[in-house]
Amino acid sequence: MTTQEQEQTRAAWDTIAAGYDQFVTPSHMWLANEALRLAGLRPGMRFLDVAAGSGALGIPAARLGAEVLAADLSPIMVERLEARARQEGLSKLEARVMDGHALELEDDTFDISGSQFGVMLFPDLPLALREMARVTKPGGKVVVVTFGNPMEIEFFGFFIGAIQAAVPGFTGPPMDPPPIASQIVDPEVFRSQMARAGLKDIKIDTVTEKLEFKSGKHLWDWLLGSNPLATMMTADLSKEQVGVVQDAMEKMIRERAAGSGTAVLTNPIHIGVGTK
Repeated sequence: MTTQEQEQTRAAWDTIAAGYDQFVTPSHMWLANEALRLAGLRPGMRFLDVAAGSGALGIPAARLGAEVLAADLSPIMVERLEARARQEGLSKLEARVMDGHALELEDDTFDISGSQFGVMLFPDLPLALREMARVTKPGGKVVVVTFGNPMEIEFFGFFIGAIQAAVPGFTGPPMDPPPIASQIVDPEVFRSQMARAGLKDIKIDTVTEKLEFKSGKHLWDWLLGSNPLATMMTADLSKEQVGVVQDAMEKMIRERAAGSGTAVLTNPIHIGVGTK
């Protein structure tokens, strides 16, 4: 990334950091535990969390007894992560502002390096994976968590459907080129990217993540906090159109909840683990 692109990215994530921390981070911690289990994390290991956000992966790793360094480009995300660690008394978690494309860390330092919904968004994914591998000890693991087929991601489908209630011709984000978040949704592409980073014994597991929403407003807040792209996709909506979108979301969530009070939306998730 150029310096200007880096600053734009930093500012975009700083802007949504509060919503991300409140709504998104807690919703992904179950998934983090699955990834850490597959990677073989044990107490006392040194663990690096790249593009850590406010700690959806790093906090569970610290809870399991690892010595955690969490790195993120956004200073506000890092502040939020540090606040979570303090609140839980996780003294072995350190957080730093750092670009995952150029980790300011020595070679062969960590037992496991991980990224959950982080490096999948990097403009130079191959470089990010090489950096993760570089700082991992020989014989150590690299674990990356990414979304699977976007057509099967229910929260995204709800989002598009709700916007179409206000803007009937809306078709979603531009697909040429495909959104950057889709760059490793294909398991074989995912595997090849990890192999090119110098990893071996690569295994890609696919799990189903379940996200719970109490209302359409809850889903709206979660979506706008999840990624700057969601903010961009709704930026041109009028106040009246936003109301239509939120009403449509409320209807969809109520229908899915079917009187239970909670709607469960599912997502296919790929967890890739490779050995240095």
